[in-house]
Amino acid sequence: MVNVILVGNPNTGKTTLFNSLTKSSEHVGNWHGVTVDEKSKIYSYKNQKINLIDLPGIYSLTPLSFEEKVAVEFLYSHSEYKVINICDKNNIQRNLYLTLGLIEKGFDVILAINEIDKNIINKIDISLLSNELGIDVVEINADKKINLDKLNEKILVKKNNKKALNYLKKVDFSVFFNILNGKIDKKDYDYYSIKLFENDEIIKEKLNLSQSENEFLKDKIGLKTIEKISNLRYEYIKEISNKCIKRSDKIYGENKLDKILLNKYFAFPIFLVILLGIFYVTFFSFGKILSNSLSAFIENYVGIPIINYLEKFNKNSWIIGLFEIALIGGVGSIISFLPQVALLFFFLSILEDSGYLSRLAFVFEDILSKVGLSGKSVYTLLMGFGCSTTAVMTARNMEDKNSKIKTVLLCPYMSCSAKFPIYAVIGGAFFGNLNIFYIFGLYLLGVIIAISLSFIYEKTILKSKDQSFILEFPPYRVSSIKRISILLFKNIKDFIVRVGSIIIAMNVIIWILSNFSFKFNYLKNVNERSMLESLGRVIAPIFSPLGFGNWAIVASLIAGLIAKEIVVTSIAMFNKIENSSQGLISSSILETSSLVYFVSKSSVVSFLVFCLLYFPCIATISMMKKEIGLKWTLFAIITQFLVAYIVSFVTYNILFSIEIFGFLNVFLVIFVIFLIILSIFVIRNRLKNKNICSNCKNLTKCKRCKK
Repeated sequence: MVNVILVGNPNTGKTTLFNSLTKSSEHVGNWHGVTVDEKSKIYSYKNQKINLIDLPGIYSLTPLSFEEKVAVEFLYSHSEYKVINICDKNNIQRNLYLTLGLIEKGFDVILAINEIDKNIINKIDISLLSNELGIDVVEINADKKINLDKLNEKILVKKNNKKALNYLKKVDFSVFFNILNGKIDKKDYDYYSIKLFENDEIIKEKLNLSQSENEFLKDKIGLKTIEKISNLRYEYIKEISNKCIKRSDKIYGENKLDKILLNKYFAFPIFLVILLGIFYVTFFSFGKILSNSLSAFIENYVGIPIINYLEKFNKNSWIIGLFEIALIGGVGSIISFLPQVALLFFFLSILEDSGYLSRLAFVFEDILSKVGLSGKSVYTLLMGFGCSTTAVMTARNMEDKNSKIKTVLLCPYMSCSAKFPIYAVIGGAFFGNLNIFYIFGLYLLGVIIAISLSFIYEKTILKSKDQSFILEFPPYRVSSIKRISILLFKNIKDFIVRVGSIIIAMNVIIWILSNFSFKFNYLKNVNERSMLESLGRVIAPIFSPLGFGNWAIVASLIAGLIAKEIVVTSIAMFNKIENSSQGLISSSILETSSLVYFVSKSSVVSFLVFCLLYFPCIATISMMKKEIGLKWTLFAIITQFLVAYIVSFVTYNILFSIEIFGFLNVFLVIFVIFLIILSIFVIRNRLKNKNICSNCKNLTKCKRCKK
């Protein structure tokens, strides 16, 4: 079996090539950190098995972030493997910097030049470039699978790179001979010397240097030596580029749209408008039509026939109730949201593939840096709109530990796709067509809470270090039908598997707990409280200040810890809605039956806010524990509950007061309270500054000024 490592800069089509060669469907994107760990798969070519390993994107063999360190350390520990270095044809000059590092180390390298954009600005003499570098060079199109057979042919040929790179002759390798002697193979002396000149931490760790050797290095290396090695590589790249590459005057990736989308005044409003448009299409117009149609289909062609069949052969009421309410009604109601889930992921994938999301990282970099996060956090937080579990996993590419912890802590505040059935059903029942603004407000509230908490963490327990943030703008692209289809299929499959496993099991458990007493009597035959009601009534008073202190609502929240969709199915079962998903979506039915649980519309909003902010699902908690440890996971759980409780409490009491006293009166009271708090702060600051020296701005105890 031939072992092959796939490496390259981010946004060069590396994972696309991995998918094309291995017939996989790994997530691809133009983000630094889409691949956060090595992935491998075995495929066959001409009866020869090839083990292809996809590594996170790197810019050089000197890592600057977590995922780069993962890739570089894997390369060092598998130096005998063949390496495919994929480069973007239009960015070949920049991509070659990594190629030179791989050749310096002595890897058996194949340079795959990928045509990832139809607007080609570079024309490359492949044979001349191959001769200059002393390695195999293949021109491919990973997405369209052009020349992949030629690439596979090169993989099966064993070739040692023996050509010496010209610029290495200008490096004095003898400087570190005494340090390297006896610690590594002599064939690696030159490479290790280069990396020592670059002050490479991984190499220094591998050499296990003594104190005297570290002191010697301090005298010999520094910013000048790092710049010298870097300049030598770039000069060589320029030299071979002039020989092998013909480049047009066009700037790759430049687009007039950036003047609008990246404008400091218009960027954020445009993003909000795009988000509002996505919500409208997904939750109301087209998405709602598809959802209602699927719901009617399940009701008429699945639910009714099954129930009629059961009633013919089984007169046991609890068995019929189990199928009618827990299985067909509960599961059918969630499946009816499948079109809206698919639409949400469809729009997110278009935004990502177009290059717009990577530009958002640039837009939000300044804002996030003020609260202790970097542009890399944008990807993780935006992923949270899809699935919090996946989003938490992507945070592992953060090089600063505190920033990584903060980003993971904030992920669950982003409203994941599992929560929108709650907003659509409960909100739709009480607010009708105006519900789009409530949903939009909930999504924004999650972002505002996350940024506010990050600011608090930054000033208190999780101070971040300065972080490097390298961002490249890909050209604007139109997503391919194939790419969108693969992504939608994957997300739809995940949704159906989730419904077919966790949600079915939990619906059955909840139905049994809510229809049987502790004496295991079926409640239709006896006048007793169910097990769930008995437990719910003990906890319910805690939530009375939030406006929904009812056992059924509290029980649905507890069930939602397994999966947020179960909150909706639980309320449906407690309401005894027996006409499957159509009954759940119907605003009139839910509005009348839910009045038992919700005191007013203010309590409904409070409930939706609590659902947005309270504990994440079990899968997310498990992933958080894996990424940031048990201590911070427990901290996150406790903090989320407290934040959810406080924000819901404030929301309910303000809205309830407005219902009773009117908006103007409540606004005046809040404004007066705000002025009082502001006055206290002003007076406090004046008292604090009273004893400050006007000359040196220090306290009057300043000895210099007193003299």
